[in-house]
Order: sequence, then C-alpha cells, then structure tokens
Amino acid sequence: MTEHKIGIIMNGVTGRMGTNQHLLRSIAAIIKQGGVKIGPGEIIMPDPVLVGRDENKLRNLCALSGVGRTSTNLDKELSDPNNIIYFDSQTTTRRADGIRKAVKAGKHIYCEKPIAVSTEEAKQLYKLCKDAGVKNGVVQDKLWLPGIVKLRRLIQQDFFGKILSVRGEFGYWVFEGNNIPAQRPSWNYRKEDDGGIIVDMLCHWRYVLDNVFGKVKAVSCLGATHIPERIDEEGKPYQCTADDAAYATFELENGIIAQFNSSWAVRVRRDDLLTLQVDGTKGSAVAGLRECYIQHYGNTPKPVWNPDIVQPINFYEGWSKVPEQETYDNAFKIQWELFLKHIVKDEPFPWDLGEGVKGVQLAEKGLESWSKRCWINIPEL
Repeated sequence: MTEHKIGIIMNGVTGRMGTNQHLLRSIAAIIKQGGVKIGPGEIIMPDPVLVGRDENKLRNLCALSGVGRTSTNLDKELSDPNNIIYFDSQTTTRRADGIRKAVKAGKHIYCEKPIAVSTEEAKQLYKLCKDAGVKNGVVQDKLWLPGIVKLRRLIQQDFFGKILSVRGEFGYWVFEGNNIPAQRPSWNYRKEDDGGIIVDMLCHWRYVLDNVFGKVKAVSCLGATHIPERIDEEGKPYQCTADDAAYATFELENGIIAQFNSSWAVRVRRDDLLTLQVDGTKGSAVAGLRECYIQHYGNTPKPVWNPDIVQPINFYEGWSKVPEQETYDNAFKIQWELFLKHIVKDEPFPWDLGEGVKGVQLAEKGLESWSKRCWINIPEL
C-alpha cells in the first residue's frame, strides 16, 4: 500500500463550523475510513494538527476527534516541512494574516469563505498564491448538497426547458438569548466584528448561482437589522450593528432572475432551512438540503382566482419526489477529498481563491446596493 501522508495545519477549528464540518465530519471521517483512495493500493492519509489560542479547547477536540497533534504556535507548525496544507476557518478578520504567513512558508492554502473582508484584499491573497505557485482552494460546500446535486442533474437532463427564475429561501429564528440561548455567536450581529448576513450568505449564493444556473450580472439588495439587541456569550446585552436579514434579487447573464431571502429572524414553514424553487417552461423543482420535488408541465394544475370559496386544489399533490439515484456523502468532506487529490495527484480543482474573490465581490456589491438603494452591475474580475 502506497500512503501519501499529508500534514494539514487546521487553524480555527475550535469554532462551530470548523469543529463539526471540517474536523469531525471531514478530516476525522477521512482518517476513520482509511484515507482517500486514489488508485489500486494507493491512498492519501491526512495528518492534521489542530491550531488555536485555547489549549484546553484543543485538547478537548483531540479527545473528540482522535487527532493526536495540537499547537498554540502557528509559526512553529508553518516551519514544519511535513505540514503541506494550511487550512483556515478563523473569523474573517484573522484569515488574511494567516494565509499570508502560510504562503510565505510555501504551504498550499484551503480556507473558509469569505476569504477576506474586502474584494481588494481577496484579490491580493489570490495573486499572492499564484505568484508563489502554491495550490489554493475555497470552501464551496453547497455545490455538493444532495438537493442541489439533484437540481444539477435535472438541468443536465433538460427537465426544466428554458429556466425562467430561481427563488431561494434561507434562514431560521436565531434566539436573542434572553431566556433561550442563542444558537449563533454574537459576533455575527456586530458589523465591527465583520458580522452580517449579507457578508455571510451572498458568498454562498454567488457560487451556487455561477456554478448551477448562470453567471451573476447585477444585484439589487436590501438589508435589515430586525432584532436591535441580543445577549452575548457572557449573558450581557449588546446592540446589533449588522444586518440579520437580506432581500436580494440577482440578474444572471443568461436572463434568469434569481431572488434570495436570507434571514436569522424568520420562522420556518417550508421543507427545509434552505429551499430553492426553479421554474422553467417545461417543469419546476423545489430542492431542500437533501430532498427535491418536481412538477412537470403535464402535472401542472390550472387554478382560477376565487377568494370566496375554499381552495379546491391541493397544490402539494401535483409534485413528486426525486428518487435517490446516487449516494451522497457530507458536502464538506467531498470537497476536502477533491482538494487532497488536487494536492497529491494534481487533479483539477476549479474552486480556487479566485472563486472566493467573486463571493466577496458580490457581498460588497450587495452592501453597496443597499447603501445606494439601486441596482449594481457586477464587473468582471
């Protein structure tokens, strides 16, 4: 058995996303399954070191994940030639410094989004990686969600005909913390800490739209801070200075119109925390995180507007569930495996930091649209 042992510096995995999705459900899961198989008798085996500022948290994560290496000294780990990849899931403000250090040390870069706090800084990081000749990638996990994979298959099969529109509904009620603890960190709601749902979610909608439906041409976005005060992790009230909801419309280059409502102040009465409805001339689909329901032209009911009677049509009855035709692994884990193959076997990996720049750009243009209360064109990078 040929084993490619790949040292991975995992910086910032003490956070919720880093712990659950990147450590436990991705890297630890890959180790547990025996590595990434890349050929007969050939595997890639991750060798992670967990890096952070809190030694106790790191030790607890080791016990939880089975990982044996931790460090509070990033510079020391960057100097170790056995550590080949630098992964960053810190808060956005810390990310650029970590990436710069890692590139200088000759490490390949893989990081969460948004990759920087501004488009200009994101472009600088991408150029830095290119000039240094290091491989790089950005997390774009939703592309591998089963519901979105099913949508892509339907597009490939020409189920929709000409796609007319996409409507996305994302979000849930995040408790304020007064008597029920909040399920998201307080920095998410402070602009001075780079919080805000526009910055957080428009990065996602950019890569989903670009990769599944068509390139984003223009954006109109309205943000709101619906909940003005919340309770932080210490039980103290604080003022919310960042947007907790975003109402955005996107014009795509192929003429498709996409609308996304994103909110941490909405109660869910839909199939999932994220649903995407795609309407086309031949049929429609509604996808959640895992499931997808379709209605063909021939199954489309013909309602007549009459508010004086009880609606005679059960609109749910005309939809059918897309069957499970493939197996679906964790979306984050799938992309980790692709990036590891990119590092070891030089397999294609199009989701580089240049794609991350596009996400930051759309968030920035969304904020500009809100400020100016107008449509903003998205220039080529």
